[in-house]
Amino acid sequence: MTPERVLAALALLVPIVAMLWVPSYNKNDPALAGIPFFYWYQLLWVPASAVFTVAAYLLINRDEKARKAARNGGAR
Repeated sequence: MTPERVLAALALLVPIVAMLWVPSYNKNDPALAGIPFFYWYQLLWVPASAVFTVAAYLLINRDEKARKAARNGGAR
């Protein structure tokens, strides 16, 4: 288990925990443009989740390239 894989797992876990912890956002205030906090907080996590997913993908991709390079370098 490499640090990149641990960070990727954490990056994927953050949005899940944020959405499952309902008491943290189960309120009306502060409203944003008349939209209660409950709704805009969830909508804010749509692009935030995409950012976390891309970060996890990049970390895994980086780890895979390092493993492949180590495998090819060790075979010589």
